Amino acid sequence: MKKYLIPQNGNFYKANLHTHSTVSDGELTPEELKKRYKAQGYSILAYTDHEILVDHSDLNDENFLALTGIEYAFMEQPDYRLSKTIELNIIAKDPHNTTQICFDPSYVYHGELWRVPIAKRIGEPFERKYTIECIQEVIDTAKENGFLVNLNHPCGSLETPEFFGKLNGLLALEIYNHSSFIWNGVYDYVPDMYDDMLRRGHNIYCLAADDAHGGLDDDNPRCDRYGGFVMIKAESLTYDNVINALEQGDFYASQGPIVEELYVEDGYIHIKTSPARSIAMNTEHRPFGGISVAKKGETITEAVFKVPENQRYIRFDVIDESGLHANTRAYYVDDMI
Repeated sequence: MKKYLIPQNGNFYKANLHTHSTVSDGELTPEELKKRYKAQGYSILAYTDHEILVDHSDLNDENFLALTGIEYAFMEQPDYRLSKTIELNIIAKDPHNTTQICFDPSYVYHGELWRVPIAKRIGEPFERKYTIECIQEVIDTAKENGFLVNLNHPCGSLETPEFFGKLNGLLALEIYNHSSFIWNGVYDYVPDMYDDMLRRGHNIYCLAADDAHGGLDDDNPRCDRYGGFVMIKAESLTYDNVINALEQGDFYASQGPIVEELYVEDGYIHIKTSPARSIAMNTEHRPFGGISVAKKGETITEAVFKVPENQRYIRFDVIDESGLHANTRAYYVDDMI
């Protein structure tokens, strides 16, 4: 009997979960972002402008869904260019929930500043401190008030796995952040950091995102859109179904490759993909993983691996001919046996 790790039923929807518009420091309006992403085959866009939470559900149509979100920062020093900076993406489970949690008006210095005095908020202005305790308080408060919380660009933050490993309650971390590479030359692809979080006992997912800010044409090599995305498997393109799929981990991260099927049958894991140079199964202890590699000049589109009974989790890394990765979340072996 087949046990599907990525659900068999439903539809895949291409999504970018980290986007900036003219509401903060982006160069394109929310409407223009919708137009451009839809033209590239995206169905879902999370608007995560810095420090200001805005409901963009007026942009929704039968083929497009806007997620309500915000990027929330903690800076060790006032100048972010020289500072360790932890940033969280906080996504509302209810599209109309625009109540600011742990709000500090002094952090709003981009874009539509007129929104600050009318912003709905909980409590008095919040004093942010660059401490585990303060960051954890924000994560906890966000979850208590109906939000999902993701960790953004961990490599670009200049922090360490030891620091991140003390944070609890995160839904996912960005295993790849496209803008870090496009704008700063930092290849913010962190599978080792993801494994570190898993080995510390955090049941956390991984995602890839653009962190788009710019307004360059789509064919410009410095365009910061369409480089990191997630494919979400949901029953239909509704806000509730997409949030449910995110909470269940029914998605994978990608820079390009596609994962078509992932299931377990009779003690073996089967994966089917778009044409790939290699398909790797990574495990908690690396010697117990495996890899299928295409012959020179050829590609593969499927692989089969035995379920490793002596490992806590497995995850998959698909690499195409251009060297682009797709990464599944961790799946736990106890759930497969």
